[in-house]
Amino acid sequence: MITMRIVKQIAGVALLVGATVSCGDVAREGQSPMYLVINNLEARRGGGSNTTSANILLSDVVTNVTSPAPCTPQTPCPTIFNDFGSATLSLAMKDVTSVVGPTSNNTVTLSRYRVAYRRADGRNTPGVDVPFPFDGAATVTVNPGSTAVVGFEIVRHVAKQESPLAQLQNNPGVITTITEVTSYGTDRVGNDISVTGSIQIDFGNFGDQ
Repeated sequence: MITMRIVKQIAGVALLVGATVSCGDVAREGQSPMYLVINNLEARRGGGSNTTSANILLSDVVTNVTSPAPCTPQTPCPTIFNDFGSATLSLAMKDVTSVVGPTSNNTVTLSRYRVAYRRADGRNTPGVDVPFPFDGAATVTVNPGSTAVVGFEIVRHVAKQESPLAQLQNNPGVITTITEVTSYGTDRVGNDISVTGSIQIDFGNFGDQ
């Protein structure tokens, strides 16, 4: 009986510790008094003459370059370019009833991001149905009351050399993805903060411009 009582006490302590750690994680995730807002998420095609950013990206898996030499209009050079994204960010207070405005402690510095691709039909195996997700580094500081623009790589060179994008170089197929971009950072007192936005990317061997 004594042994069973001790076992139950130890188990109870373990459960309490586990619950405490879990609650601490939740509190940490929601600790910042600010949250990030993505005002605009755009992308632009790498290579070619059309470098205009838009809210939908037509990602060319291979571009026929006609200059400089030895590339010519008669003998173009098939070239792979990466694509770029940009996000316009701002900050907002969680407590809209607070009479105290944000301070310099609420400034947020972003330092990394993650890009992940998924399809609306549910076929989402990386390297088979969609490109592999990846992490990158991009640093920008967002101050309360203003906006900041962060640029990043949204489609890597290597993604266009791997399945399933590599197969699109020689066929007329198109792969449409909903691409999620998550930016991670901290405020001045060390609270973690992140925000996720989505943009549509159509992958294919499109006409060169």
